[in-house]
Amino acid sequence: MHAESIVTEITTVSIAGVTLHADLSGALYWEEQRLLVVSDLHLEKGSSYAMRGTLLPPYDTIATLGRLGAVIARHDPRTVIALGDSFHDRNAHDRLSQPNRDVVSALQLRRDWIWISGNHDPELPSDIGGVVANEVALGPIVFRHEPTGAQGEIAGHLHPKARVTTRGRSLERRCFASDGERAVMPAFGAYTGGLNIRDAAFARIFQTLGFVAHVLGDRRLHSIAASRCC
Repeated sequence: MHAESIVTEITTVSIAGVTLHADLSGALYWEEQRLLVVSDLHLEKGSSYAMRGTLLPPYDTIATLGRLGAVIARHDPRTVIALGDSFHDRNAHDRLSQPNRDVVSALQLRRDWIWISGNHDPELPSDIGGVVANEVALGPIVFRHEPTGAQGEIAGHLHPKARVTTRGRSLERRCFASDGERAVMPAFGAYTGGLNIRDAAFARIFQTLGFVAHVLGDRRLHSIAASRCC
């Protein structure tokens, strides 16, 4: 099966009647609200693994913040919502280096910043700037960390990935999973893994395979029916 037969270039996704720009970085931008949404940064995952004896290059936080800074520069949002698991564990914020703390502070300048609580970071301290919330409702959209399948929901947590076989090769990439009424966002963090959209966890959210994987390619997004993924 040739990729060209099942993919089309997209720049927007519609959720509950709201049109959002799907950024190639894995962020969503709601232009009308000047709102940027990212999910699952998992800052300091590398240092968390190092504490348990698994050594990874200690560059995940700076890489993730660099990508976040780039997408913020592209869209200049008035508000940023981080959809939970922004930090990899309960103490990850304490391990942030001062230079990385300065980067976070700089990204928050002149804009509102909302940290949604996640299962990895349920209690966020007040010294990282911004405000903390369990979820945020704006018009027909509700932003939360763990997806419930509710209409109008934009969530994270599951780190969706799609696998496609094309020209004899199997490719797996991060993706937005959406049926037009709800969406699960890809993980933004540099060291984050992923869960295949054919996993039963997605069936509990979308009920059928009538949803779409908006796959992050090298230079553009592709829209692929979940039923065509493997």
